[in-house]
Amino acid sequence: MNFLPDNIDQYASDHSQKEPKLLQELFKETWQKALVPRMVSGHFQGRVLSMISKLIKPKTILEIGTYTGYSALCMAEGLQKSGMIHTIDHNEELHDFQRRYFDRSDYSDQIKQYTGEALDVLPEIQGPFDLVFIDADKANYGNYFSAIIDKMSPGGVILSDNVLWSGKVTEAPSQKDRDTKALIAYNKMMNEDLRIETVLLPIRDGLTLSRVK
Repeated sequence: MNFLPDNIDQYASDHSQKEPKLLQELFKETWQKALVPRMVSGHFQGRVLSMISKLIKPKTILEIGTYTGYSALCMAEGLQKSGMIHTIDHNEELHDFQRRYFDRSDYSDQIKQYTGEALDVLPEIQGPFDLVFIDADKANYGNYFSAIIDKMSPGGVILSDNVLWSGKVTEAPSQKDRDTKALIAYNKMMNEDLRIETVLLPIRDGLTLSRVK
């Protein structure tokens, strides 16, 4: 979901750096073959991720929620030459899809895939992390933050996707709406945790940028 009027959203996209051809192909194939293609980051958000990564110049990136690999490739654009991105996804059916595009990129040797539940995989991955992108099951966002905060580099950045959740976070959730309740609690926590400073950006479905102090 976009929160800007369509014409403004399109203007912003039209006046942002174009995505590489490989990502254009990945985006197209995602929409052709993936079950929930709207989960892919896409051009505008992808360029935001790329720009943030290039500004940080991370040595180590952690991504929780690979999906088809679009966002991983965007963030890889800012990696140091000796850097590595660790990306986790629970869907083993997407592993080969991701790898096919990773291997066609300039970063094939810098992207390490993990398949499984992130909370089970995270203890295996050593920090410190300079950049983290959280884009997986919303109910566990708080648990992911708890699992990675002590592994962050000073000044490291945590990005959290879908934090506006189609605007549902501004309304009283139903008792059964576990995801919305979890995101409301997560957004409050990220705004109040004294270890970080946070700004919530209305990019697509909401993107929180948090800097570790």
